[in-house]
Amino acid sequence: MTISTFKKYFKAELSGLYTESESVFLSSLFIHQIVGFDHFQQRRFSEQELLTDDEKKLCHLVSELKTGRPYQQILGETEFYGMKFFVDENVLIPRPETEELLEIAIREIQRSKFNIQGLKILDIGTGSGVIPLVLKKHFPEAIVSSIDFSEKALKTAQRNADYHHLEIQFIHADYLHFKPVESFDIIISNPPYIGIEEEFEIADSVKEFEPKMALFSPTSDALIFYKKIAEDAKKHLNEDGLLFLEINQKLGPETLELYQYFSNAQLLKDLSENDRFIYGRK
Repeated sequence: MTISTFKKYFKAELSGLYTESESVFLSSLFIHQIVGFDHFQQRRFSEQELLTDDEKKLCHLVSELKTGRPYQQILGETEFYGMKFFVDENVLIPRPETEELLEIAIREIQRSKFNIQGLKILDIGTGSGVIPLVLKKHFPEAIVSSIDFSEKALKTAQRNADYHHLEIQFIHADYLHFKPVESFDIIISNPPYIGIEEEFEIADSVKEFEPKMALFSPTSDALIFYKKIAEDAKKHLNEDGLLFLEINQKLGPETLELYQYFSNAQLLKDLSENDRFIYGRK
């Protein structure tokens, strides 16, 4: 099988799951992963026969994709905010909306009057560690703490921290029963915010392959994490401290109402014009 033949095979086998442009992107990505050829080399050597071992690996990857498993999990990595992150079945695959959350956070922190040296940041819901690690990279003198209930997720996050040579204070705890003992300048979170009754709306490829505890509220109250964050912010977010939250687009006004005691709290839209973020200054 040549590279060109494999790309045609890839497109035909996965036509029910991916669009033509997605197939082009993914087949190129997998060839680069297995064969080592970049996009230009794939075109130049399109009629080159694949090594038998490489062909077997590529066909196995197609079989994996057919199950609906996310390609990032199959590769074991993804790119986020220009950085490489390891991902697995124990963490959510980071979404573009979370990149938007970080763009807002980085911009507002840079505009603030904070002394960046010693800036104290708390991230709630570590996952793969994308939020604390992107912030630590942009503000290397900040002290960044990040909490998660899943030990397996924290292991993946620590692996990412080690890969990027960034120091994060990871905390293993159930946030809903966690009592902070210090104060912070920044609180940021993308907590589980999908209501239990919304589960039928979520694609099977997400529900079956990504951790449900990171997706769905643990109770019938989809705002339970936001209520806890609001209470903690009263006592543990410093004066003029900043809050950044990714939220359920269906509950924008209800979520914003929890932070009306802030001197400034805003509901912001994502690039798709959905209510997606809350930015607040205490």
